[in-house]
Amino acid sequence: MDVVLASGNAGKLREFAQMLAGLDLQIRPQSAFAVPPVAETGTTFVENAIIKARHASRHTRLPAIADDSGLMVAALGGAPGVYSARYAGDSASDEDNRRRLLTVMHALDDSARACRFICVLAFLRSADDPLPLLATGVWEGQLARVPRGGNGFGYDPLFLVAAHQCTAAELTGVMKNQLSHRGQALRALRAALAA
Repeated sequence: MDVVLASGNAGKLREFAQMLAGLDLQIRPQSAFAVPPVAETGTTFVENAIIKARHASRHTRLPAIADDSGLMVAALGGAPGVYSARYAGDSASDEDNRRRLLTVMHALDDSARACRFICVLAFLRSADDPLPLLATGVWEGQLARVPRGGNGFGYDPLFLVAAHQCTAAELTGVMKNQLSHRGQALRALRAALAA
């Protein structure tokens, strides 16, 4: 079955394809269907995931998977949170967002740098699906003082994984999928889809 991923992010597409391999799903990015962007007007990860999935499904007439994920920093009251991808502005790059976060956190010592990645996945069988499948994942970490590593995307180079003494961007893809918020949510979604 063809399923549209409500994202054009190549890193996410790669993770979804790896983690859902073996299911009878052909994951295709919404960019393959020229789906226009949709405003993420929700105030929660759940709302934004559903908004994106409904939008992609409506445009393609296919089942859709969307995620809304982000980094929550305790010392910032949970920011950047649902605004993670646009923390430094609507057209901000990953580097812009990381730079802003490092600037805001600069004066805080290590004991105040706790953070967590959150991921919520929504799977809709159709655009009007009244009961989307939802799956979540949470990954606890610490905010690094400088970016490290070339793997991953977004805030991965700043997310310290204590058990491995490295950032998420220094992990192999396989290890990241085992530990990450998105990996946790994808395993939960995979189990729900296989049931």
